Amino acid sequence: MRPTLDSYPRLAGGKVRDLHVIDDRHLLLVASDRISAYDHVLSTPIPDKGRVLTAMSVFWFGLLDAPNHLAGDPDDPRIPESLLGRALVVDRLRMVPIECVARGHLTGSGKTEYDRSESVCGVPLPPGLVEASALPEPIFTPASKAELGDHDENITFEQTQEKVGETLAARLRDETLAIYSQASEYARGRGIILADTKFEFGLDGSGSLILADEVLTPDSSRFWPADGFEAGRVQPSFDKQYVRDWLTGPESGWDRSSDTAPPPLPEDVVAATRTRYIEAYERISGLSFDDWLG
Repeated sequence: MRPTLDSYPRLAGGKVRDLHVIDDRHLLLVASDRISAYDHVLSTPIPDKGRVLTAMSVFWFGLLDAPNHLAGDPDDPRIPESLLGRALVVDRLRMVPIECVARGHLTGSGKTEYDRSESVCGVPLPPGLVEASALPEPIFTPASKAELGDHDENITFEQTQEKVGETLAARLRDETLAIYSQASEYARGRGIILADTKFEFGLDGSGSLILADEVLTPDSSRFWPADGFEAGRVQPSFDKQYVRDWLTGPESGWDRSSDTAPPPLPEDVVAATRTRYIEAYERISGLSFDDWLG
Protein backbone atom coordinates (compact mmCIF):
# COMPACT_ATOMS: atom_id res chain seq x y z
CA MET A 1 0.00 0.00 0.00
CA ARG A 2 1.38 3.39 -0.97
CA PRO A 3 1.96 6.07 1.69
CA THR A 4 -0.06 9.27 1.87
CA LEU A 5 1.52 12.68 1.52
CA ASP A 6 0.70 13.37 5.18
CA SER A 7 3.34 10.82 6.17
CA TYR A 8 6.09 13.00 4.68
CA PRO A 9 6.90 16.26 6.52
CA ARG A 10 6.96 19.27 4.25
CA LEU A 11 10.48 20.66 3.97
CA ALA A 12 10.08 23.61 1.59
CA GLY A 13 7.89 25.08 -1.09
CA GLY A 14 8.68 27.16 -4.14
CA LYS A 15 6.72 28.87 -6.87
CA VAL A 16 5.90 25.59 -8.58
CA ARG A 17 7.36 22.72 -6.54
CA ASP A 18 7.12 21.40 -2.99
CA LEU A 19 9.65 19.25 -1.16
CA HIS A 20 8.76 16.63 1.45
CA VAL A 21 11.08 14.51 3.58
CA ILE A 22 10.98 10.75 2.97
CA ASP A 23 14.00 9.88 5.10
CA ASP A 24 17.49 11.19 5.90
CA ARG A 25 18.70 10.58 2.34
CA HIS A 26 15.65 11.09 0.16
CA LEU A 27 13.06 13.73 -0.63
CA LEU A 28 9.78 13.75 -2.49
CA LEU A 29 9.79 16.43 -5.19
CA VAL A 30 6.23 17.38 -6.13
CA ALA A 31 5.42 19.50 -9.18
CA SER A 32 2.16 21.45 -8.97
CA ASP A 33 0.00 22.97 -11.69
CA ARG A 34 0.88 26.45 -10.43
CA ILE A 35 2.48 28.80 -12.93
CA SER A 36 4.64 31.82 -12.16
CA ALA A 37 5.53 34.88 -14.19
CA TYR A 38 7.39 38.08 -13.33
CA ASP A 39 7.99 36.85 -9.76
CA HIS A 40 4.29 36.24 -9.11
CA VAL A 41 2.55 32.91 -8.64
CA LEU A 42 -0.60 33.32 -10.69
CA SER A 43 -3.98 32.53 -9.21
CA THR A 44 -4.94 30.36 -12.20
CA PRO A 45 -3.36 26.89 -12.50
CA ILE A 46 -2.57 25.17 -15.80
CA PRO A 47 -4.12 21.68 -15.85
CA ASP A 48 -1.57 18.84 -16.24
CA LYS A 49 1.36 21.25 -16.01
CA GLY A 50 2.93 19.38 -13.07
CA ARG A 51 2.74 16.12 -14.98
CA VAL A 52 4.31 17.67 -18.08
CA LEU A 53 7.21 19.12 -16.08
CA THR A 54 7.80 15.78 -14.39
CA ALA A 55 7.60 13.79 -17.62
CA MET A 56 9.95 16.20 -19.38
CA SER A 57 12.49 16.14 -16.55
CA VAL A 58 12.49 12.34 -16.42
CA PHE A 59 13.07 12.21 -20.18
CA TRP A 60 16.01 14.61 -20.06
CA PHE A 61 17.55 13.05 -16.95
CA GLY A 62 17.61 9.77 -18.85
CA LEU A 63 19.18 11.32 -21.94
CA LEU A 64 21.85 13.61 -20.50
CA ASP A 65 25.34 12.49 -19.57
CA ALA A 66 25.35 14.49 -16.32
CA PRO A 67 24.70 12.72 -12.99
CA ASN A 68 21.30 13.65 -11.55
CA HIS A 69 19.34 13.43 -8.33
CA LEU A 70 16.73 10.83 -9.31
CA ALA A 71 16.55 8.08 -6.69
CA GLY A 72 13.66 6.02 -8.00
CA ASP A 73 11.40 5.33 -10.96
CA PRO A 74 8.38 7.56 -11.71
CA ASP A 75 6.13 4.86 -10.20
CA ASP A 76 8.33 4.27 -7.14
CA PRO A 77 6.21 2.74 -4.32
CA ARG A 78 7.23 5.59 -2.02
CA ILE A 79 5.20 8.03 -4.16
CA PRO A 80 1.59 8.55 -2.96
CA GLU A 81 -1.05 7.33 -5.38
CA SER A 82 -2.56 10.81 -5.75
CA LEU A 83 0.81 12.21 -6.90
CA LEU A 84 1.80 9.62 -9.49
CA GLY A 85 2.95 11.38 -12.63
CA ARG A 86 3.94 14.61 -10.94
CA ALA A 87 6.23 13.54 -8.09
CA LEU A 88 9.70 12.01 -7.96
CA VAL A 89 11.90 10.46 -5.28
CA VAL A 90 15.21 12.32 -5.31
CA ASP A 91 18.47 12.31 -3.39
CA ARG A 92 18.90 14.88 -0.67
CA LEU A 93 21.72 17.26 -1.67
CA ARG A 94 23.44 20.40 -0.48
CA MET A 95 22.03 22.81 -3.04
CA VAL A 96 24.24 25.45 -4.63
CA PRO A 97 22.63 28.93 -4.27
CA ILE A 98 23.12 29.87 -7.93
CA GLU A 99 20.73 29.75 -10.89
CA CYS A 100 22.96 28.40 -13.67
CA VAL A 101 21.72 29.92 -16.92
CA ALA A 102 23.01 29.09 -20.39
CA ARG A 103 22.07 31.29 -23.34
CA GLY A 104 22.49 30.50 -27.00
CA HIS A 105 20.21 33.26 -28.25
CA LEU A 106 19.56 36.81 -27.09
CA THR A 107 16.12 37.35 -25.58
CA GLY A 108 14.36 38.12 -22.31
CA SER A 109 16.38 39.76 -19.54
CA GLY A 110 19.54 39.07 -21.53
CA LYS A 111 18.30 41.24 -24.39
CA THR A 112 17.33 44.01 -21.95
CA GLU A 113 20.80 43.98 -20.41
CA TYR A 114 22.50 43.81 -23.80
CA ASP A 115 20.61 46.91 -24.98
CA ARG A 116 22.11 48.82 -22.05
CA SER A 117 25.67 47.55 -22.11
CA GLU A 118 26.33 45.24 -25.09
CA SER A 119 27.00 42.55 -22.51
CA VAL A 120 25.10 40.00 -20.41
CA CYS A 121 26.25 39.24 -16.85
CA GLY A 122 29.60 40.80 -17.63
CA VAL A 123 30.10 38.79 -20.84
CA PRO A 124 30.79 41.23 -23.71
CA LEU A 125 28.88 40.56 -26.93
CA PRO A 126 29.25 41.88 -30.50
CA PRO A 127 27.38 45.05 -31.49
CA GLY A 128 24.30 44.92 -33.65
CA LEU A 129 22.56 41.93 -32.09
CA VAL A 130 18.76 41.97 -32.17
CA GLU A 131 15.91 40.07 -30.55
CA ALA A 132 16.53 36.30 -30.87
CA SER A 133 20.00 36.70 -32.41
CA ALA A 134 22.14 33.58 -32.16
CA LEU A 135 25.16 34.30 -29.98
CA PRO A 136 28.67 33.61 -31.33
CA GLU A 137 28.83 30.80 -28.76
CA PRO A 138 26.67 29.86 -25.76
CA ILE A 139 27.38 31.88 -22.64
CA PHE A 140 27.05 31.22 -18.91
CA THR A 141 24.96 33.95 -17.27
CA PRO A 142 24.33 33.04 -13.62
CA ALA A 143 21.79 34.54 -11.28
CA SER A 144 21.52 34.66 -7.52
CA LYS A 145 18.62 32.64 -6.16
CA ALA A 146 15.94 34.80 -4.58
CA GLU A 147 13.40 34.05 -1.88
CA LEU A 148 9.82 33.40 -2.96
CA GLY A 149 8.34 36.67 -4.24
CA ASP A 150 11.71 38.28 -4.86
CA HIS A 151 13.51 38.63 -8.17
CA ASP A 152 16.46 36.47 -9.20
CA GLU A 153 19.29 38.90 -9.92
CA ASN A 154 21.67 38.38 -12.83
CA ILE A 155 25.26 38.34 -11.59
CA THR A 156 28.71 38.14 -13.16
CA PHE A 157 30.99 35.14 -13.08
CA GLU A 158 33.22 37.07 -10.69
CA GLN A 159 30.29 37.52 -8.30
CA THR A 160 29.57 33.81 -8.59
CA GLN A 161 33.16 33.11 -7.57
CA GLU A 162 32.70 35.34 -4.54
CA LYS A 163 29.55 33.45 -3.53
CA VAL A 164 30.70 29.85 -3.99
CA GLY A 165 34.46 29.96 -4.58
CA GLU A 166 36.54 29.89 -7.74
CA THR A 167 36.68 26.11 -8.11
CA LEU A 168 32.96 25.48 -7.72
CA ALA A 169 32.08 28.47 -9.93
CA ALA A 170 34.21 27.03 -12.73
CA ARG A 171 32.59 23.62 -12.31
CA LEU A 172 29.11 25.17 -12.49
CA ARG A 173 29.99 27.12 -15.64
CA ASP A 174 31.60 24.20 -17.43
CA GLU A 175 28.85 21.71 -16.54
CA THR A 176 26.08 24.17 -17.45
CA LEU A 177 27.54 24.82 -20.90
CA ALA A 178 28.26 21.13 -21.50
CA ILE A 179 24.67 20.12 -20.67
CA TYR A 180 23.26 22.98 -22.72
CA SER A 181 25.38 21.95 -25.70
CA GLN A 182 24.19 18.34 -25.54
CA ALA A 183 20.53 19.32 -25.04
CA SER A 184 20.63 22.00 -27.74
CA GLU A 185 22.07 19.58 -30.29
CA TYR A 186 19.41 16.98 -29.45
CA ALA A 187 16.58 19.53 -29.60
CA ARG A 188 17.77 20.77 -33.00
CA GLY A 189 17.38 17.26 -34.29
CA ARG A 190 13.73 17.41 -33.18
CA GLY A 191 13.14 20.75 -34.92
CA ILE A 192 13.40 22.81 -31.74
CA ILE A 193 15.77 25.66 -30.86
CA LEU A 194 16.77 25.70 -27.20
CA ALA A 195 17.23 29.45 -26.86
CA ASP A 196 18.20 29.40 -23.19
CA THR A 197 17.70 27.39 -20.05
CA LYS A 198 18.52 27.36 -16.36
CA PHE A 199 19.80 24.54 -14.19
CA GLU A 200 20.16 23.94 -10.48
CA PHE A 201 22.92 21.83 -8.98
CA GLY A 202 23.61 20.26 -5.63
CA LEU A 203 26.58 18.56 -4.01
CA ASP A 204 26.38 15.04 -2.67
CA GLY A 205 28.30 13.70 0.32
CA SER A 206 31.43 13.13 -1.74
CA GLY A 207 31.38 16.64 -3.23
CA SER A 208 30.22 15.52 -6.69
CA LEU A 209 28.17 18.05 -8.65
CA ILE A 210 24.66 16.69 -9.25
CA LEU A 211 21.99 18.05 -11.59
CA ALA A 212 18.84 18.62 -9.53
CA ASP A 213 15.34 20.12 -9.45
CA GLU A 214 13.69 20.19 -12.89
CA VAL A 215 15.64 20.14 -16.12
CA LEU A 216 14.92 21.54 -19.59
CA THR A 217 11.19 22.02 -19.07
CA PRO A 218 8.91 24.70 -20.55
CA ASP A 219 9.18 26.47 -17.18
CA SER A 220 12.97 26.62 -17.11
CA SER A 221 13.71 26.94 -20.83
CA ARG A 222 12.75 28.76 -23.99
CA PHE A 223 11.87 26.37 -26.81
CA TRP A 224 11.35 27.82 -30.31
CA PRO A 225 10.32 26.01 -33.48
CA ALA A 226 13.34 25.91 -35.81
CA ASP A 227 11.26 26.17 -38.96
CA GLY A 228 10.39 29.80 -39.59
CA PHE A 229 13.02 31.12 -37.19
CA GLU A 230 13.97 34.70 -37.99
CA ALA A 231 16.10 36.94 -35.80
CA GLY A 232 14.78 40.42 -35.15
CA ARG A 233 11.35 39.43 -33.89
CA VAL A 234 9.79 37.64 -30.94
CA GLN A 235 9.62 33.92 -31.69
CA PRO A 236 6.62 31.64 -31.21
CA SER A 237 7.40 29.39 -28.29
CA PHE A 238 6.51 26.15 -26.53
CA ASP A 239 6.88 27.54 -23.03
CA LYS A 240 5.33 30.01 -20.60
CA GLN A 241 6.28 33.00 -22.74
CA TYR A 242 2.68 32.85 -23.99
CA VAL A 243 1.50 33.66 -20.46
CA ARG A 244 4.09 36.44 -20.06
CA ASP A 245 2.98 38.00 -23.34
CA TRP A 246 -0.70 37.97 -22.32
CA LEU A 247 0.08 39.51 -18.94
CA THR A 248 2.02 42.41 -20.49
CA GLY A 249 -0.43 42.86 -23.37
CA PRO A 250 -3.41 45.21 -23.46
CA GLU A 251 -6.03 42.51 -22.79
CA SER A 252 -4.87 41.78 -19.25
CA GLY A 253 -5.02 45.39 -18.06
CA TRP A 254 -2.15 44.63 -15.68
CA ASP A 255 0.67 47.05 -14.99
CA ARG A 256 3.82 45.02 -14.39
CA SER A 257 5.45 47.92 -12.54
CA SER A 258 2.61 48.18 -10.03
CA ASP A 259 2.29 46.44 -6.67
CA THR A 260 -0.89 44.65 -7.70
CA ALA A 261 -1.02 40.93 -8.38
CA PRO A 262 -1.57 39.75 -11.95
CA PRO A 263 -5.18 39.03 -12.93
CA PRO A 264 -6.56 35.51 -13.39
CA LEU A 265 -5.83 33.94 -16.75
CA PRO A 266 -8.79 33.58 -19.14
CA GLU A 267 -9.82 30.09 -20.21
CA ASP A 268 -8.41 30.41 -23.72
CA VAL A 269 -4.96 31.39 -22.40
CA VAL A 270 -5.04 28.46 -19.95
CA ALA A 271 -6.01 26.01 -22.70
CA ALA A 272 -3.41 27.35 -25.14
CA THR A 273 -0.68 27.22 -22.50
CA ARG A 274 -1.53 23.62 -21.62
CA THR A 275 -1.40 22.70 -25.30
CA ARG A 276 2.01 24.32 -25.71
CA TYR A 277 3.45 22.48 -22.71
CA ILE A 278 2.22 19.13 -23.95
CA GLU A 279 3.45 19.82 -27.50
CA ALA A 280 6.89 20.71 -26.14
CA TYR A 281 7.08 17.37 -24.35
CA GLU A 282 5.84 15.34 -27.29
CA ARG A 283 7.97 17.06 -29.93
CA ILE A 284 11.16 16.79 -27.90
CA SER A 285 10.69 13.33 -26.41
CA GLY A 286 8.92 11.69 -29.34
CA LEU A 287 6.56 10.19 -26.77
CA SER A 288 2.81 10.56 -26.25
CA PHE A 289 1.78 12.49 -23.15
CA ASP A 290 -1.29 10.23 -22.91
CA ASP A 291 1.07 7.38 -22.04
CA TRP A 292 2.61 9.22 -19.07
CA LEU A 293 1.69 8.14 -15.55
CA GLY A 294 -1.42 9.43 -13.89
